[in-house]
Amino acid sequence: QLQASGGGLVQPGGSLRLSCAASGSIFSLNAMDWYRQAPGKQRELVAGITSSDNTNYADSVKGRFTISKYNARNTVYLQMNSLKPEDTAFYYCHAYEIVAGTWYDYWGQGTLVTVSS
Repeated sequence: QLQASGGGLVQPGGSLRLSCAASGSIFSLNAMDWYRQAPGKQRELVAGITSSDNTNYADSVKGRFTISKYNARNTVYLQMNSLKPEDTAFYYCHAYEIVAGTWYDYWGQGTLVTVSS
């Protein structure tokens, strides 16, 4: 089970940090990601981090967002800086693992980020 938090209202240029806490160990997960979905748009991948700490980002957030994880706290973070109105969306935490050849997906509930003056 994944629990996302940290969303809120922020002015353009501001910062927020999202957290995604897992109910169990994240050590065995293959990767954890953040997705977002704005009204009327498809869900898109924002950032991801693998079990070996390789990261990837959507072009639209490169240089502004940073994904990280704290294994001891079973938590993944998304630090969002220089926020823009177009970053407004519900942000979802996602994880997956492959166990004995079977793919398992896990999703958290969304947390709303609103960037507005």
